Amino acid sequence: MLIYYKFFNFLLIKNNPSKFGVQLGISTIKSNQMKKYIIAAAFVIGTGAVINTTMHSCTTLATTDLGLSIIKKFLLNGIDKGMGIYSNKDAFLQNNLVDKALPKQLREINTMLEKVSPSLVAKEREYIAQAASYTVNISKPILQNAVNSLNAQDVTRIIQGEKGTATKILKEKTSQQLIAAIAPKVDEQLNQYGIVKTINTALSGSNLLGNLLGGGNNNLNAGGLSQMASEQLVNGLFNIIEDYEIQNSKSLLGPLGK
Repeated sequence: MLIYYKFFNFLLIKNNPSKFGVQLGISTIKSNQMKKYIIAAAFVIGTGAVINTTMHSCTTLATTDLGLSIIKKFLLNGIDKGMGIYSNKDAFLQNNLVDKALPKQLREINTMLEKVSPSLVAKEREYIAQAASYTVNISKPILQNAVNSLNAQDVTRIIQGEKGTATKILKEKTSQQLIAAIAPKVDEQLNQYGIVKTINTALSGSNLLGNLLGGGNNNLNAGGLSQMASEQLVNGLFNIIEDYEIQNSKSLLGPLGK
């Protein structure tokens, strides 16, 4: 594990600009596999007493206030990226991470619609994209609050886990809350466009929906479509945040040993 001299030097001097004199000695040990850097720090305190410590754990560093702030910052950046996409209809429609989040049942409904009215699928996607922009101001504070409530235990999981763990923890904390929070707004927007009635009309006279929905139900109800659309919006948002985390984890979390 590599711990950077400049990072610690900055941390020590920043936190104690006047009280401490700092001496840092770096010993390099060569092995067949890697170079390990051991950083020994000697803090000279006001009375002249010297305390020698060894910076031996990246996990310990990660759970400091500075480590927490780094992890929170990159998660907030990922959230901002997602909100930017959701605020732009064209960006939303062109994002394959959002498309991948389409629930299985809604994907099957769209497959049926493609056979009878391909243009209706495009309209449905467009209406969901428009509804997405109305959910931004609902979702963003929920996610931000969850990030700001991350604790040392969460950060330890992130540092010790695989790439994407930070987003996984965020999803665990907020997924159901987000779906419940945005569903009414999504329902309001989709009902305004009348998309459910249009879908039912297009598929009337067939048993396609009955086979898919079960129970002899040949009609899609507004609440059902809104629920599926809400799930897509939430899961698509986490896909974007996770992608940002994975793409940037080395540069952002490298100083913490990730």
